[in-house]
Amino acid sequence: MSEDFAERRARARERLDAIDPHKRQGGVAADPHRREWFEAVYELAGDDPAGVPWANLTPHPLLTQWLEARSLAGLRALDVGCGLGDNAEALAKAGAQVTAFDLVPRAVEWAKRRFPHSAVQYQAADLFQASAEWRGALDLVHELYTLQALPEALLPQAARALASFVAPGGSLLVIARARDEGEQIPGPPWPLAKSQIESVAVDGLRVVSLEDVPASQGLVRHWRVEFRK
Repeated sequence: MSEDFAERRARARERLDAIDPHKRQGGVAADPHRREWFEAVYELAGDDPAGVPWANLTPHPLLTQWLEARSLAGLRALDVGCGLGDNAEALAKAGAQVTAFDLVPRAVEWAKRRFPHSAVQYQAADLFQASAEWRGALDLVHELYTLQALPEALLPQAARALASFVAPGGSLLVIARARDEGEQIPGPPWPLAKSQIESVAVDGLRVVSLEDVPASQGLVRHWRVEFRK
């Protein structure tokens, strides 16, 4: 990330925090699913990816590292909250047949412009009202930073939605910022405690790998967790 990009991102983050109702007491009721705020992120960004706080124009390093150890050839994969598309493209490069969705249509349009010849099927969709065609149909579901962007009250519903996509024998990969139990970190985003990560194991999912990744190389502490159905 260049110095100029970082400065533009910092300014954008300040503007976005200022209009985020979840940064104010009682603001949750104003935008419970944060839809309006996410739409504002992409609208205010214009054509500058620095205006999208999670868009680094490269796959997340913890996903890249995870993919180095395996082939996804022929697997049906779903990328949740795809943003500008870098993680979805990494899954496709690893051999998966990828569908990627985001809540915000503008994000999907942006991803399509960035990767005009991509085999990824990009579409706008809501995690909580997703297509019935995905139910039990995916060999791999990848979730990065969506759970940590949601109020805690929505996490059980989000976990059930994610579990519903996974086919028998399939996997769910969750990557999120981490915190200690009882540690209070003002959000959003809200880093997840271990108990919150483990609670994603619902409706037939079980934890097969839980990594507590310490802060390093510009990354804060993260969880990288694989669940299997």
